[in-house]
Amino acid sequence: MSSVAHTADHAHSENFLSKKGIMSWLSSVDHKRIGLLYLYTGLLAFMVGGVFALLLRTELLFPGKTYIDERTYNIFFTLHGTIMIFIFIVPGIVASFGNIFMPIMIGARDVAFPVLNRFSYQIYVAGILVILYGLVNPFGGGPADTGWTFYTPYSTKSTTSVITLTFGAFLMGFSSILTGLNFVVTIHKMRAPGMTWMRMPLFVWSIYSTALIQVLATPVIGITLLLLIAERFFGIGFFDPALGGDPSLFQHFFWFYSHPVVYIMILPAMGVVSEIIPVFARKPIFGYKAIAYSSLAIAGISFLVWAHHLFVSTLSTSAVIFFSTLTYFVAIPTAIKVFNWITTLYGGQIELKVPMLYALAFVFLFAIGGLTGLPLAAPAVDMSYHDTYFVVAHFHYTIQGGTIISLMAALYYWMPKISGRMYNERFGVVSFCFVFIGFNLTFIPQFLMGTQGMPRRYYDYEPVFHIYHMLSTIGAYILGTGYFTAILNLLISSFKGKPCGDNPWNANTLEWKLSSPMPEHNFHEVPTITEWPYEYGRDGQPRSAKK
Repeated sequence: MSSVAHTADHAHSENFLSKKGIMSWLSSVDHKRIGLLYLYTGLLAFMVGGVFALLLRTELLFPGKTYIDERTYNIFFTLHGTIMIFIFIVPGIVASFGNIFMPIMIGARDVAFPVLNRFSYQIYVAGILVILYGLVNPFGGGPADTGWTFYTPYSTKSTTSVITLTFGAFLMGFSSILTGLNFVVTIHKMRAPGMTWMRMPLFVWSIYSTALIQVLATPVIGITLLLLIAERFFGIGFFDPALGGDPSLFQHFFWFYSHPVVYIMILPAMGVVSEIIPVFARKPIFGYKAIAYSSLAIAGISFLVWAHHLFVSTLSTSAVIFFSTLTYFVAIPTAIKVFNWITTLYGGQIELKVPMLYALAFVFLFAIGGLTGLPLAAPAVDMSYHDTYFVVAHFHYTIQGGTIISLMAALYYWMPKISGRMYNERFGVVSFCFVFIGFNLTFIPQFLMGTQGMPRRYYDYEPVFHIYHMLSTIGAYILGTGYFTAILNLLISSFKGKPCGDNPWNANTLEWKLSSPMPEHNFHEVPTITEWPYEYGRDGQPRSAKK
Protein backbone atom coordinates (compact mmCIF):
# COMPACT_ATOMS: atom_id res chain seq x y z
CA MET A 1 0.00 0.00 0.00
CA SER A 2 2.38 2.64 -1.20
CA SER A 3 -0.25 5.33 -0.82
CA VAL A 4 0.00 5.08 2.94
CA ALA A 5 3.70 4.43 3.28
CA HIS A 6 4.44 8.01 4.19
CA THR A 7 1.78 8.24 6.90
CA ALA A 8 3.95 6.39 9.38
CA ASP A 9 5.40 8.55 12.08
CA HIS A 10 9.04 7.69 11.41
CA ALA A 11 10.21 11.05 12.63
CA HIS A 12 8.88 10.50 16.13
CA SER A 13 11.51 9.71 18.71
CA GLU A 14 8.88 8.11 20.95
CA ASN A 15 6.95 4.92 20.35
CA PHE A 16 4.12 3.37 22.34
CA LEU A 17 6.64 1.56 24.60
CA SER A 18 8.65 4.69 25.46
CA LYS A 19 6.80 5.64 28.64
CA LYS A 20 8.05 3.66 31.63
CA GLY A 21 6.52 2.72 34.96
CA ILE A 22 3.66 0.46 35.96
CA MET A 23 1.19 3.35 36.26
CA SER A 24 1.88 4.41 32.68
CA TRP A 25 0.56 0.99 31.69
CA LEU A 26 -2.37 0.70 34.09
CA SER A 27 -3.62 4.24 33.29
CA SER A 28 -3.07 4.02 29.54
CA VAL A 29 -5.94 4.06 27.04
CA ASP A 30 -3.64 3.20 24.11
CA HIS A 31 -5.13 0.14 22.41
CA LYS A 32 -1.65 -1.31 21.84
CA ARG A 33 -0.71 -1.19 25.50
CA ILE A 34 -4.06 -2.63 26.58
CA GLY A 35 -3.61 -5.44 24.05
CA LEU A 36 -0.18 -6.21 25.47
CA LEU A 37 -1.61 -6.27 29.00
CA TYR A 38 -4.16 -8.84 27.84
CA LEU A 39 -1.38 -10.80 26.13
CA TYR A 40 0.98 -10.91 29.11
CA THR A 41 -1.84 -11.72 31.55
CA GLY A 42 -3.08 -14.47 29.27
CA LEU A 43 0.36 -15.99 28.80
CA LEU A 44 0.88 -16.07 32.56
CA ALA A 45 -2.48 -17.85 32.94
CA PHE A 46 -1.43 -20.23 30.15
CA MET A 47 1.70 -21.22 32.06
CA VAL A 48 -0.28 -21.77 35.28
CA GLY A 49 -3.00 -23.74 33.52
CA GLY A 50 -0.31 -25.78 31.77
CA VAL A 51 1.23 -26.70 35.12
CA PHE A 52 -2.14 -28.06 36.27
CA ALA A 53 -2.36 -30.07 33.03
CA LEU A 54 1.04 -31.63 33.74
CA LEU A 55 -0.04 -32.39 37.31
CA LEU A 56 -3.11 -34.19 35.95
CA ARG A 57 -1.10 -36.17 33.41
CA THR A 58 1.47 -37.10 36.08
CA GLU A 59 -1.27 -38.58 38.26
CA LEU A 60 -2.52 -40.60 35.28
CA LEU A 61 0.94 -41.98 34.50
CA PHE A 62 0.08 -45.19 36.39
CA PRO A 63 -3.20 -46.89 37.36
CA GLY A 64 -4.36 -46.21 40.91
CA LYS A 65 -3.07 -43.42 43.09
CA THR A 66 0.23 -41.95 41.90
CA TYR A 67 0.56 -38.98 44.24
CA ILE A 68 -2.83 -37.22 44.78
CA ASP A 69 -6.30 -38.37 45.85
CA GLU A 70 -9.58 -38.24 43.92
CA ARG A 71 -10.80 -34.87 45.25
CA THR A 72 -7.48 -33.15 44.57
CA TYR A 73 -7.57 -34.56 41.04
CA ASN A 74 -11.02 -33.05 40.49
CA ILE A 75 -9.81 -29.70 41.85
CA PHE A 76 -6.79 -29.70 39.52
CA PHE A 77 -9.07 -30.62 36.61
CA THR A 78 -11.43 -27.74 37.44
CA LEU A 79 -8.57 -25.26 37.80
CA HIS A 80 -6.95 -26.38 34.54
CA GLY A 81 -10.18 -25.99 32.58
CA THR A 82 -11.30 -22.74 34.20
CA ILE A 83 -7.93 -21.01 33.84
CA MET A 84 -7.34 -22.18 30.28
CA ILE A 85 -10.83 -21.48 28.94
CA PHE A 86 -12.03 -18.37 30.76
CA ILE A 87 -8.76 -16.57 31.53
CA PHE A 88 -6.53 -17.53 28.60
CA ILE A 89 -8.20 -18.94 25.48
CA VAL A 90 -11.46 -16.95 25.29
CA PRO A 91 -9.78 -13.50 25.47
CA GLY A 92 -6.65 -15.02 23.83
CA ILE A 93 -6.09 -13.66 20.33
CA VAL A 94 -9.13 -11.39 20.07
CA ALA A 95 -8.38 -9.24 23.13
CA SER A 96 -4.61 -9.16 22.67
CA PHE A 97 -3.68 -9.05 18.97
CA GLY A 98 -7.16 -7.83 18.09
CA ASN A 99 -6.60 -4.84 20.33
CA ILE A 100 -3.04 -4.23 19.16
CA PHE A 101 -3.45 -4.55 15.40
CA MET A 102 -7.10 -4.33 14.35
CA PRO A 103 -7.30 -0.48 14.64
CA ILE A 104 -4.00 -0.10 12.76
CA MET A 105 -5.10 -2.51 10.04
CA ILE A 106 -8.17 -0.37 9.26
CA GLY A 107 -6.21 2.90 9.45
CA ALA A 108 -7.59 4.12 12.82
CA ARG A 109 -5.65 5.85 15.57
CA ASP A 110 -7.42 3.94 18.35
CA VAL A 111 -10.58 1.97 19.08
CA ALA A 112 -13.91 3.78 19.20
CA PHE A 113 -14.08 3.86 23.03
CA PRO A 114 -10.54 3.93 24.50
CA VAL A 115 -11.63 4.41 28.12
CA LEU A 116 -14.15 1.58 27.84
CA ASN A 117 -11.35 -0.55 26.41
CA ARG A 118 -9.26 0.02 29.51
CA PHE A 119 -12.31 -0.63 31.70
CA SER A 120 -12.89 -3.99 29.99
CA TYR A 121 -9.34 -5.04 30.90
CA GLN A 122 -9.88 -3.90 34.49
CA ILE A 123 -13.05 -6.01 34.72
CA TYR A 124 -11.13 -8.94 33.26
CA VAL A 125 -8.49 -8.59 35.98
CA ALA A 126 -11.23 -8.26 38.62
CA GLY A 127 -12.68 -11.57 37.40
CA ILE A 128 -9.27 -13.22 37.75
CA LEU A 129 -8.91 -11.86 41.30
CA VAL A 130 -12.35 -13.19 42.24
CA ILE A 131 -11.37 -16.64 40.97
CA LEU A 132 -8.09 -16.48 42.91
CA TYR A 133 -10.07 -15.49 46.01
CA GLY A 134 -12.23 -18.55 45.48
CA LEU A 135 -9.12 -20.72 45.42
CA VAL A 136 -8.14 -19.46 48.87
CA ASN A 137 -11.78 -19.64 50.06
CA PRO A 138 -11.23 -18.37 53.62
CA PHE A 139 -14.76 -19.34 54.68
CA GLY A 140 -14.21 -23.06 54.16
CA GLY A 141 -15.14 -25.58 51.51
CA GLY A 142 -12.00 -25.32 49.41
CA PRO A 143 -11.57 -24.87 45.65
CA ALA A 144 -14.35 -26.00 43.31
CA ASP A 145 -14.25 -29.57 42.02
CA THR A 146 -17.13 -29.49 39.52
CA GLY A 147 -15.12 -29.19 36.32
CA TRP A 148 -15.03 -26.01 34.23
CA THR A 149 -18.61 -26.60 32.97
CA PHE A 150 -20.12 -26.25 36.49
CA TYR A 151 -22.84 -28.79 35.64
CA THR A 152 -25.91 -28.89 37.86
CA PRO A 153 -27.24 -30.27 40.13
CA TYR A 154 -23.84 -30.97 41.71
CA SER A 155 -22.70 -27.36 41.36
CA THR A 156 -25.81 -26.16 43.26
CA LYS A 157 -25.18 -28.59 46.11
CA SER A 158 -21.38 -28.52 46.36
CA THR A 159 -20.00 -26.75 49.44
CA THR A 160 -16.88 -25.70 47.51
CA SER A 161 -16.24 -22.28 45.97
CA VAL A 162 -18.40 -22.89 42.88
CA ILE A 163 -20.29 -19.62 43.24
CA THR A 164 -17.08 -17.62 43.62
CA LEU A 165 -15.64 -19.18 40.46
CA THR A 166 -18.85 -18.66 38.51
CA PHE A 167 -19.01 -15.01 39.59
CA GLY A 168 -15.43 -14.54 38.42
CA ALA A 169 -16.37 -16.12 35.08
CA PHE A 170 -19.37 -13.78 34.94
CA LEU A 171 -17.11 -10.74 35.33
CA MET A 172 -14.81 -11.93 32.55
CA GLY A 173 -17.87 -12.49 30.36
CA PHE A 174 -18.90 -8.89 30.99
CA SER A 175 -15.42 -7.81 29.90
CA SER A 176 -15.82 -9.89 26.73
CA ILE A 177 -19.11 -8.14 25.88
CA LEU A 178 -17.55 -4.68 26.24
CA THR A 179 -14.58 -5.68 24.06
CA GLY A 180 -16.86 -7.07 21.37
CA LEU A 181 -19.06 -3.96 21.39
CA ASN A 182 -16.00 -1.72 21.11
CA PHE A 183 -14.62 -3.69 18.16
CA VAL A 184 -17.92 -3.75 16.24
CA VAL A 185 -18.29 0.04 16.51
CA THR A 186 -14.61 0.58 15.62
CA ILE A 187 -14.81 -1.50 12.46
CA HIS A 188 -18.07 0.07 11.36
CA LYS A 189 -17.23 3.69 12.10
CA MET A 190 -13.46 4.21 12.13
CA ARG A 191 -12.16 2.65 8.92
CA ALA A 192 -9.85 4.98 7.01
CA PRO A 193 -11.06 6.56 3.74
CA GLY A 194 -10.91 3.93 1.01
CA MET A 195 -10.88 1.06 3.53
CA THR A 196 -13.94 -0.65 2.10
CA TRP A 197 -15.23 -3.97 3.42
CA MET A 198 -13.55 -5.74 0.52
CA ARG A 199 -10.18 -4.13 1.32
CA MET A 200 -10.17 -5.09 4.99
CA PRO A 201 -7.51 -7.60 6.02
CA LEU A 202 -8.93 -11.04 6.74
CA PHE A 203 -7.76 -10.79 10.34
CA VAL A 204 -10.12 -7.84 10.75
CA TRP A 205 -12.96 -9.88 9.23
CA SER A 206 -12.31 -12.62 11.79
CA ILE A 207 -12.22 -10.12 14.66
CA TYR A 208 -15.49 -8.59 13.44
CA SER A 209 -17.21 -11.99 13.31
CA THR A 210 -15.84 -12.84 16.74
CA ALA A 211 -17.05 -9.54 18.20
CA LEU A 212 -20.58 -10.25 16.98
CA ILE A 213 -20.55 -13.59 18.83
CA GLN A 214 -19.18 -11.90 21.96
CA VAL A 215 -21.99 -9.36 21.99
CA LEU A 216 -24.81 -11.81 21.20
CA ALA A 217 -23.80 -15.05 22.98
CA THR A 218 -21.96 -13.98 26.13
CA PRO A 219 -25.05 -12.48 27.87
CA VAL A 220 -26.59 -15.98 27.83
CA ILE A 221 -23.84 -17.50 29.98
CA GLY A 222 -23.92 -14.42 32.20
CA ILE A 223 -27.62 -14.92 32.90
CA THR A 224 -27.08 -18.67 33.38
CA LEU A 225 -24.40 -18.10 35.99
CA LEU A 226 -26.63 -15.60 37.78
CA LEU A 227 -29.46 -18.17 37.81
CA LEU A 228 -27.03 -20.69 39.32
CA ILE A 229 -26.10 -18.21 42.04
CA ALA A 230 -29.79 -17.40 42.67
CA GLU A 231 -30.65 -21.08 43.05
CA ARG A 232 -27.76 -21.59 45.45
CA PHE A 233 -28.53 -18.61 47.68
CA PHE A 234 -32.32 -18.20 47.42
CA GLY A 235 -33.49 -21.76 46.76
CA ILE A 236 -35.22 -20.87 43.47
CA GLY A 237 -35.75 -24.02 41.40
CA PHE A 238 -34.15 -23.45 38.04
CA PHE A 239 -31.91 -26.51 37.71
CA ASP A 240 -32.34 -28.66 40.84
CA PRO A 241 -35.03 -31.38 40.39
CA ALA A 242 -35.68 -31.32 44.15
CA LEU A 243 -36.82 -27.68 43.76
CA GLY A 244 -38.80 -28.30 40.57
CA GLY A 245 -35.94 -27.42 38.23
CA ASP A 246 -34.39 -29.26 35.28
CA PRO A 247 -30.63 -30.03 35.11
CA SER A 248 -30.76 -30.28 31.29
CA LEU A 249 -31.94 -26.64 31.17
CA PHE A 250 -28.52 -25.62 32.51
CA GLN A 251 -26.87 -27.65 29.74
CA HIS A 252 -29.00 -25.96 27.07
CA PHE A 253 -28.12 -22.50 28.41
CA PHE A 254 -24.47 -23.39 28.91
CA TRP A 255 -23.93 -24.86 25.44
CA PHE A 256 -25.96 -22.18 23.67
CA TYR A 257 -23.09 -19.91 24.75
CA SER A 258 -20.25 -22.40 24.90
CA HIS A 259 -20.50 -23.69 21.36
CA PRO A 260 -20.36 -20.17 19.85
CA VAL A 261 -17.51 -19.45 22.27
CA VAL A 262 -15.52 -22.17 20.51
CA TYR A 263 -15.59 -19.85 17.50
CA ILE A 264 -14.66 -16.87 19.68
CA MET A 265 -11.49 -18.89 20.19
CA ILE A 266 -11.11 -20.23 16.63
CA LEU A 267 -12.15 -17.40 14.30
CA PRO A 268 -9.31 -15.03 15.34
CA ALA A 269 -6.92 -17.98 14.95
CA MET A 270 -8.18 -18.47 11.40
CA GLY A 271 -7.66 -14.75 10.79
CA VAL A 272 -4.04 -15.01 11.92
CA VAL A 273 -3.39 -17.91 9.54
CA SER A 274 -5.08 -15.99 6.70
CA GLU A 275 -2.54 -13.20 7.24
CA ILE A 276 0.55 -15.39 7.55
CA ILE A 277 0.08 -17.83 4.67
CA PRO A 278 0.04 -15.29 1.78
CA VAL A 279 3.03 -13.44 3.28
CA PHE A 280 5.23 -16.54 3.47
CA ALA A 281 3.87 -18.10 0.27
CA ARG A 282 4.52 -14.77 -1.55
CA LYS A 283 1.15 -15.12 -3.27
CA PRO A 284 -2.21 -13.33 -3.10
CA ILE A 285 -4.65 -15.05 -0.78
CA PHE A 286 -6.92 -17.30 -2.84
CA GLY A 287 -10.67 -16.73 -2.49
CA TYR A 288 -10.55 -13.57 -0.37
CA LYS A 289 -14.32 -12.99 -0.45
CA ALA A 290 -15.09 -16.62 0.29
CA ILE A 291 -12.80 -16.58 3.36
CA ALA A 292 -14.26 -13.27 4.56
CA TYR A 293 -17.89 -14.35 4.19
CA SER A 294 -17.18 -17.80 5.65
CA SER A 295 -16.18 -16.11 8.91
CA LEU A 296 -19.65 -14.57 9.11
CA ALA A 297 -21.22 -17.90 8.12
CA ILE A 298 -19.38 -19.74 10.89
CA ALA A 299 -20.48 -17.09 13.40
CA GLY A 300 -24.10 -17.45 12.30
CA ILE A 301 -24.24 -21.26 12.22
CA SER A 302 -22.52 -21.48 15.62
CA PHE A 303 -25.73 -20.29 17.29
CA LEU A 304 -27.77 -23.15 15.81
CA VAL A 305 -25.84 -26.30 16.75
CA TRP A 306 -25.46 -26.19 20.54
CA ALA A 307 -27.67 -29.23 21.21
CA HIS A 308 -25.25 -31.71 19.63
CA HIS A 309 -23.63 -31.66 23.09
CA LEU A 310 -26.89 -33.12 24.48
CA PHE A 311 -27.49 -36.13 22.22
CA VAL A 312 -27.34 -38.45 25.25
CA SER A 313 -29.72 -36.31 27.34
CA THR A 314 -33.45 -35.67 26.99
CA LEU A 315 -33.66 -34.59 23.33
CA SER A 316 -36.36 -36.10 21.14
CA THR A 317 -35.42 -38.13 18.07
CA SER A 318 -36.54 -35.35 15.70
CA ALA A 319 -34.48 -32.76 17.62
CA VAL A 320 -31.43 -35.03 17.49
CA ILE A 321 -31.76 -35.41 13.70
CA PHE A 322 -32.27 -31.65 13.29
CA PHE A 323 -29.22 -30.63 15.30
CA SER A 324 -27.07 -33.38 13.79
CA THR A 325 -27.85 -32.06 10.30
CA LEU A 326 -27.09 -28.46 11.29
CA THR A 327 -23.79 -29.54 12.83
CA TYR A 328 -22.59 -30.90 9.50
CA PHE A 329 -23.35 -27.52 7.89
CA VAL A 330 -20.68 -25.78 9.98
CA ALA A 331 -18.07 -27.90 8.20
CA ILE A 332 -18.83 -26.13 4.91
CA PRO A 333 -17.49 -22.60 5.68
CA THR A 334 -14.62 -24.16 7.64
CA ALA A 335 -13.66 -26.32 4.67
CA ILE A 336 -13.80 -23.24 2.43
CA LYS A 337 -11.06 -21.66 4.51
CA VAL A 338 -8.90 -24.78 4.56
CA PHE A 339 -9.15 -25.37 0.80
CA ASN A 340 -8.39 -21.71 0.09
CA TRP A 341 -5.32 -21.76 2.35
CA ILE A 342 -4.05 -24.89 0.57
CA THR A 343 -4.72 -23.32 -2.83
CA THR A 344 -2.81 -20.21 -1.76
CA LEU A 345 0.16 -22.41 -0.92
CA TYR A 346 0.05 -24.17 -4.29
CA GLY A 347 2.77 -22.82 -6.53
CA GLY A 348 3.94 -20.30 -3.94
CA GLN A 349 7.50 -19.29 -3.05
CA ILE A 350 7.13 -20.76 0.43
CA GLU A 351 9.45 -19.62 3.24
CA LEU A 352 9.39 -21.96 6.24
CA LYS A 353 10.02 -19.35 8.89
CA VAL A 354 8.72 -20.04 12.41
CA PRO A 355 5.38 -18.18 11.94
CA MET A 356 4.73 -20.20 8.78
CA LEU A 357 5.59 -23.47 10.55
CA TYR A 358 2.97 -22.75 13.21
CA ALA A 359 0.46 -21.65 10.55
CA LEU A 360 0.93 -24.89 8.61
CA ALA A 361 0.69 -26.87 11.85
CA PHE A 362 -2.60 -25.10 12.54
CA VAL A 363 -4.02 -26.20 9.17
CA PHE A 364 -2.96 -29.82 9.77
CA LEU A 365 -4.00 -30.10 13.43
CA PHE A 366 -7.25 -28.16 13.07
CA ALA A 367 -8.20 -30.34 10.10
CA ILE A 368 -7.83 -33.39 12.34
CA GLY A 369 -9.89 -31.66 15.02
CA GLY A 370 -12.62 -30.83 12.52
CA LEU A 371 -12.72 -34.26 10.89
CA THR A 372 -12.90 -36.04 14.25
CA GLY A 373 -15.86 -33.82 15.10
CA LEU A 374 -17.90 -35.46 12.32
CA PRO A 375 -18.33 -38.78 14.19
CA LEU A 376 -19.49 -36.83 17.24
CA ALA A 377 -22.12 -35.12 15.08
CA ALA A 378 -23.56 -38.54 14.17
CA PRO A 379 -25.91 -39.45 17.06
CA ALA A 380 -25.37 -43.23 16.79
CA VAL A 381 -21.58 -42.84 17.01
CA ASP A 382 -21.78 -40.12 19.66
CA MET A 383 -23.64 -42.52 21.94
CA SER A 384 -20.43 -44.55 22.16
CA TYR A 385 -17.86 -41.75 22.08
CA HIS A 386 -19.63 -39.25 24.36
CA ASP A 387 -17.71 -38.63 27.61
CA THR A 388 -14.73 -40.69 26.47
CA TYR A 389 -11.17 -39.62 25.79
CA PHE A 390 -12.08 -39.39 22.09
CA VAL A 391 -13.91 -36.16 22.98
CA VAL A 392 -10.92 -34.93 25.01
CA ALA A 393 -8.59 -35.47 22.05
CA HIS A 394 -11.04 -33.89 19.58
CA PHE A 395 -11.49 -30.87 21.84
CA HIS A 396 -7.74 -30.32 22.23
CA TYR A 397 -7.02 -30.76 18.52
CA THR A 398 -9.64 -28.08 17.89
CA ILE A 399 -8.79 -25.63 20.68
CA GLN A 400 -5.12 -26.21 21.38
CA GLY A 401 -4.21 -27.37 17.88
CA GLY A 402 -6.24 -24.42 16.61
CA THR A 403 -6.25 -21.43 18.93
CA ILE A 404 -3.01 -21.93 20.88
CA ILE A 405 -0.94 -23.03 17.88
CA SER A 406 -2.26 -20.00 15.98
CA LEU A 407 -1.45 -17.77 18.95
CA MET A 408 2.13 -19.01 18.75
CA ALA A 409 2.12 -18.16 15.04
CA ALA A 410 0.82 -14.68 15.87
CA LEU A 411 3.49 -14.20 18.55
CA TYR A 412 6.33 -15.05 16.19
CA TYR A 413 4.78 -13.06 13.33
CA TRP A 414 3.93 -9.83 15.19
CA MET A 415 6.25 -9.69 18.21
CA PRO A 416 9.14 -8.35 16.04
CA LYS A 417 6.77 -5.55 15.05
CA ILE A 418 5.85 -4.88 18.67
CA SER A 419 9.37 -4.97 20.12
CA GLY A 420 11.41 -3.98 17.07
CA ARG A 421 13.70 -6.97 17.64
CA MET A 422 13.95 -10.36 15.92
CA TYR A 423 13.73 -13.70 17.70
CA ASN A 424 16.29 -16.52 17.36
CA GLU A 425 15.12 -18.49 14.30
CA ARG A 426 16.96 -21.73 15.11
CA PHE A 427 15.72 -21.71 18.71
CA GLY A 428 12.21 -21.05 17.38
CA VAL A 429 12.34 -24.02 14.98
CA VAL A 430 13.58 -26.37 17.72
CA SER A 431 10.82 -25.29 20.10
CA PHE A 432 8.25 -25.73 17.32
CA CYS A 433 9.42 -29.32 16.81
CA PHE A 434 8.94 -30.01 20.52
CA VAL A 435 5.44 -28.51 20.38
CA PHE A 436 4.36 -30.41 17.26
CA ILE A 437 5.76 -33.79 18.32
CA GLY A 438 4.63 -33.41 21.93
CA PHE A 439 1.13 -32.37 20.94
CA ASN A 440 0.51 -35.36 18.70
CA LEU A 441 2.12 -37.78 21.15
CA THR A 442 -0.18 -36.43 23.86
CA PHE A 443 -3.51 -36.67 22.07
CA ILE A 444 -3.28 -39.44 19.44
CA PRO A 445 -3.20 -42.07 22.24
CA GLN A 446 -6.28 -40.39 23.69
CA PHE A 447 -8.16 -40.93 20.42
CA LEU A 448 -7.21 -44.61 20.57
CA MET A 449 -8.23 -45.22 24.16
CA GLY A 450 -11.42 -43.22 23.59
CA THR A 451 -12.48 -45.59 20.81
CA GLN A 452 -11.92 -48.42 23.30
CA GLY A 453 -14.21 -46.85 25.89
CA MET A 454 -11.86 -45.06 28.30
CA PRO A 455 -14.11 -42.46 30.03
CA ARG A 456 -12.82 -38.93 30.47
CA ARG A 457 -12.43 -37.08 33.81
CA TYR A 458 -11.71 -40.33 35.64
CA TYR A 459 -9.10 -40.40 38.38
CA ASP A 460 -8.30 -44.09 37.83
CA TYR A 461 -8.39 -46.52 34.92
CA GLU A 462 -8.01 -50.19 33.98
CA PRO A 463 -4.43 -51.45 33.35
CA VAL A 464 -5.30 -52.09 29.68
CA PHE A 465 -5.16 -48.31 29.13
CA HIS A 466 -1.78 -47.85 30.85
CA ILE A 467 0.33 -47.68 27.68
CA TYR A 468 -1.89 -44.94 26.22
CA HIS A 469 -1.80 -42.85 29.38
CA MET A 470 1.96 -43.29 29.70
CA LEU A 471 2.55 -42.10 26.10
CA SER A 472 0.14 -39.22 26.62
CA THR A 473 1.95 -38.10 29.77
CA ILE A 474 5.36 -38.27 28.09
CA GLY A 475 3.95 -36.24 25.20
CA ALA A 476 2.53 -33.65 27.62
CA TYR A 477 5.98 -33.03 29.11
CA ILE A 478 7.53 -32.69 25.63
CA LEU A 479 4.72 -30.30 24.68
CA GLY A 480 5.20 -28.24 27.84
CA THR A 481 8.93 -27.99 27.12
CA GLY A 482 8.16 -26.74 23.63
CA TYR A 483 5.77 -24.03 24.77
CA PHE A 484 8.10 -22.89 27.55
CA THR A 485 11.13 -22.59 25.26
CA ALA A 486 9.07 -20.89 22.52
CA ILE A 487 7.82 -18.20 24.90
CA LEU A 488 11.28 -17.88 26.49
CA ASN A 489 12.75 -17.25 23.03
CA LEU A 490 10.33 -14.39 22.46
CA LEU A 491 10.90 -12.86 25.90
CA ILE A 492 14.68 -12.89 25.53
CA SER A 493 14.57 -11.55 21.98
CA SER A 494 12.26 -8.68 23.02
CA PHE A 495 15.17 -7.27 25.02
CA LYS A 496 18.32 -8.70 23.43
CA GLY A 497 17.33 -9.62 19.88
CA LYS A 498 18.78 -7.94 16.81
CA PRO A 499 16.85 -4.94 15.42
CA CYS A 500 14.49 -6.24 12.75
CA GLY A 501 13.57 -3.07 10.84
CA ASP A 502 10.06 -1.93 10.06
CA ASN A 503 8.99 -4.80 7.80
CA PRO A 504 11.10 -7.95 8.22
CA TRP A 505 8.52 -10.14 6.42
CA ASN A 506 7.97 -7.76 3.47
CA ALA A 507 4.25 -7.88 4.24
CA ASN A 508 1.66 -5.54 2.79
CA THR A 509 -0.92 -4.74 5.49
CA LEU A 510 -0.95 -1.36 7.21
CA GLU A 511 0.81 -2.28 10.45
CA TRP A 512 3.97 -3.09 8.49
CA LYS A 513 4.05 0.45 7.07
CA LEU A 514 4.69 1.87 10.54
CA SER A 515 7.96 2.05 12.41
CA SER A 516 8.93 -0.72 14.83
CA PRO A 517 7.91 -0.44 17.63
CA MET A 518 4.77 1.37 16.47
CA PRO A 519 4.23 5.10 17.12
CA GLU A 520 2.02 6.04 20.05
CA HIS A 521 -0.83 7.41 17.92
CA ASN A 522 -0.28 5.09 14.94
CA PHE A 523 -0.54 7.64 12.11
CA HIS A 524 0.43 11.31 11.63
CA GLU A 525 -2.57 11.61 9.33
CA VAL A 526 -5.42 9.21 8.69
CA PRO A 527 -4.28 7.28 5.59
CA THR A 528 -6.24 6.95 2.36
CA ILE A 529 -6.44 3.35 1.18
CA THR A 530 -6.27 2.64 -2.54
CA GLU A 531 -5.02 -0.95 -2.64
CA TRP A 532 -5.94 -4.50 -1.69
CA PRO A 533 -3.52 -5.82 0.96
CA TYR A 534 -2.82 -9.29 -0.48
CA GLU A 535 -1.35 -8.68 -3.92
CA TYR A 536 2.11 -10.01 -4.75
CA GLY A 537 3.86 -10.04 -8.14
CA ARG A 538 5.68 -12.88 -9.84
CA ASP A 539 8.82 -11.92 -7.94
CA GLY A 540 6.98 -12.32 -4.64
CA GLN A 541 7.14 -8.61 -3.89
CA PRO A 542 4.04 -6.61 -2.85
CA ARG A 543 2.53 -4.63 -5.67
CA SER A 544 -0.51 -2.46 -6.27
CA ALA A 545 -3.71 -4.24 -7.21
CA LYS A 546 -6.70 -2.93 -9.12
CA LYS A 547 -9.50 -4.15 -6.95
